[in-house]
Amino acid sequence: MHPFELTRALVDIESITGNELNVGDYLFEHLKSIQQRFPGHLEKMEVEPGRNNIYAQWGQPCVTFSTHIDTVPPFFPSTEDDLVIHGRGACDTKGIIASMITAITRLLEAGHSNVGMLLVVGEERNSAGAFHAARHPRGSKFLVNGEPTENRLAVGSKGALRYEVTARGRMAHSAYPELGESAIDKLLDVLAAIRQIELPVDPDMGDSTLNIGTLTAGRAPNVIADFARAEILIRLVCDASATRAAVETAAFGRAELKEVLMVDAVRMGTLPGFETMVAKYTTDIPAFNGAWGRPYLIGPGTIHVAHTPNEHIPKTQILEAVELYQKLFRQLAV
Repeated sequence: MHPFELTRALVDIESITGNELNVGDYLFEHLKSIQQRFPGHLEKMEVEPGRNNIYAQWGQPCVTFSTHIDTVPPFFPSTEDDLVIHGRGACDTKGIIASMITAITRLLEAGHSNVGMLLVVGEERNSAGAFHAARHPRGSKFLVNGEPTENRLAVGSKGALRYEVTARGRMAHSAYPELGESAIDKLLDVLAAIRQIELPVDPDMGDSTLNIGTLTAGRAPNVIADFARAEILIRLVCDASATRAAVETAAFGRAELKEVLMVDAVRMGTLPGFETMVAKYTTDIPAFNGAWGRPYLIGPGTIHVAHTPNEHIPKTQILEAVELYQKLFRQLAV
């Protein structure tokens, strides 16, 4: 199947996180058809009922190509024009899957083996598939992870530190604020203090960034709020200890902190002949924790349109990625 055709077929199977079964079954059958030509090993790795990682190998893999099969909502089907393929997951990461499968097929046709493919569930939510795979390694020396990097090799990816920040107050009639205690006022003060934190900067990884993503508070305009909650996300470029301490200081005595997620920043290697970049987002690589080999991160498409109504992937980058993945394999599998 041509990689454009495969990209569209995958996009047209809705696979929002938690609902990956159908696309996983499709990929299992597609890989089975490849193994009819080039015998190897193929299996479904159950992560939880109704959710499977898909794993294929030919020989004893030195290099395993991996990416995720889930997408963010909402689903919308594929379309294409002369330049791009549109649709949910087009660049994140179904065009990447198509490029990887095509590259592996061409490597097998050229007589190579010792290659694997690992397709995981849950990256968009909690990396459940990658954590499961990390507990069941298969001896691979290198992991080539696919995310949209515009076909540049990432020298690093930022980490993530996520909190729920909750303030408590006491309800009262808004005409008599002195009888109540506003949780909203407390939360706003805490968030203002958090925004004043001087976040670390790394010469290679760039700036740490802070996003206040959600706010939930209050009962009505004429009621002093008894609760207020925010969700914040800090993109990490180095060790999180100092940032954690600063957030705790900002909230101390005024709000409760619940750490929801902590993923370290990751530094990765480079290879000759590849353009490089820094991924400002978090990937499955920290969840693999080295169990599938030294990680490399590269893929077609741009993260700037991922998770948007205009998600798309340039056709030229899909084809370029097919060649780059083969080039990566040949440099690593020596």
